[in-house]
Amino acid sequence: MKRVSNPWLSISDMMSGLMLVFLFISIGYMIEVEQEKEKIRNIAVAYNESKIALNRALKEEFSKDLKKWNAEILDNNTFRFKSPETLFETGKSEIREKFKSILDDFFPRYIKVLTDKRFKSEIDEIRIEGHTSSKWGHAKSKIERYINNARLSQNRAFQVLNYCIRIDEVQDNLDWLIKHFRANGLSFAKPILEQGKENEELSRRVEFRVITKTEDKIYKILQASKE
Repeated sequence: MKRVSNPWLSISDMMSGLMLVFLFISIGYMIEVEQEKEKIRNIAVAYNESKIALNRALKEEFSKDLKKWNAEILDNNTFRFKSPETLFETGKSEIREKFKSILDDFFPRYIKVLTDKRFKSEIDEIRIEGHTSSKWGHAKSKIERYINNARLSQNRAFQVLNYCIRIDEVQDNLDWLIKHFRANGLSFAKPILEQGKENEELSRRVEFRVITKTEDKIYKILQASKE
């Protein structure tokens, strides 16, 4: 008797085979995703360790100066000068002589820490950030106050950059500074708040902020995973 083949059996075998293929593809994809996650975790751990080490180095270098400069070092390694009467005259961008004296002492030592072999290769930018309060004389609107303060904060940040980059003690690092040193005016975009209200005095400040290459590394990993 002639045996009749079962077409459903071959289709079933084919579907099983396809499921195995998709299973292997899924497993491969999950392994790849997990590897990318592990890379990001490793970068994040290294970044955190570097950030802590830099914070420790900055505090070791400047802990005795912070009080007399009315300055502080934040956990994210932002160096904040928070005495407006020391920094600039109201509404002006010319650096006061007292602040120039502070910068003469601070900046060469600051750059010495940042260019240490432990940190130098990981630094993407050093930003001088100028901040103001939200006030501006007889400005008639919030936009006018913002624009006037944006112009003022940018001019102040630039004046600090212009002064610092000319200090004799940092000229050996001039090429590196040209690649990494920036000035940004933020107007009153980031005020200092106390109990939800702006502290106008503390909001008028200058900050030196370190930006590392960590974000760029993570971005490249994510981009590569999409290709």
